[in-house]
Formats: sequence, C-alpha cells, structure tokens
Amino acid sequence: MSVKPDKRLTRINFRFGNINWERGTIKQYELEKELGVWRIFLNGYAKNGFVIFDEELIPREKILETLKDLEPTVVEEKTLTVGELIESSYSWNNILGKIES
Repeated sequence: MSVKPDKRLTRINFRFGNINWERGTIKQYELEKELGVWRIFLNGYAKNGFVIFDEELIPREKILETLKDLEPTVVEEKTLTVGELIESSYSWNNILGKIES
C-alpha cells in the first residue's frame, strides 16, 4: 500500500488525569493495533501523550472513547502531512534541533 506524502493526518496531544505506566501501555497497545493510527505515545509517568491518526480510517470519537477511562484532556490539535511526519522522524532532525536550541 502506498501513501502520498501530502496525505493529511491529525495529531492530538493529551494530558491525562487518571493514568499510570501500566494502563498507559495497555491503551497504547490497543490503539497501535488500529489501521488508522500512525504514531502513538502515552506516558503514564508524565501523564501526557499524543496520537497521530488518519481520520478517514479511524474516527476521533473512537480514539477518545478508547482513552476515556484515562480522563484525557485535549491540549493541542493540529494537522500534518505524511511527508511532514516522516521528515520529523529523521534522527538528524532530533540532533539538529538540539544543536539549534
């Protein structure tokens, strides 16, 4: 399956009111199995996380419903392209970002 680099994805950043490392790991695994989820990270220690997903394949309501018992609060929501996601994942971006900061 090929995906065009200009395909639009949604990123939602969360704060959680009721999470620990074990519950966060379980919910992260649950959502990782979904076809429309591209990236996910739920941090049970810092009580935050994010999900990057394709709303054409998985509705945001399903994401929110899955996370409901963790008491999520949406902190930020933005749209990005597959190309932007891939570029931001390059390890040299992480190194250069630290140097420029």
